[in-house]
Amino acid sequence: MTTSESTEQLQLRIEELETKLAFQDTTIADLNQEVSAHQELIDKLQQQVKLMFRQVNDLKGSNMASESEETPPPHY
Repeated sequence: MTTSESTEQLQLRIEELETKLAFQDTTIADLNQEVSAHQELIDKLQQQVKLMFRQVNDLKGSNMASESEETPPPHY
């Protein structure tokens, strides 16, 4: 193998690595966007769940009479 062939092979390997790196950079950027979008959705869903818990807890309190207001069952 001559120095010229070795240099050509090295150049081809470098070009292949550069191509792979560029593809990986694009893929990482795309994945980062997707992860960011998912995190925004998760944050929004967490807020909605907290709101629903508060609303359910508010309903529990308003629909239930206190023990002193309850009439005793008929068998008493």
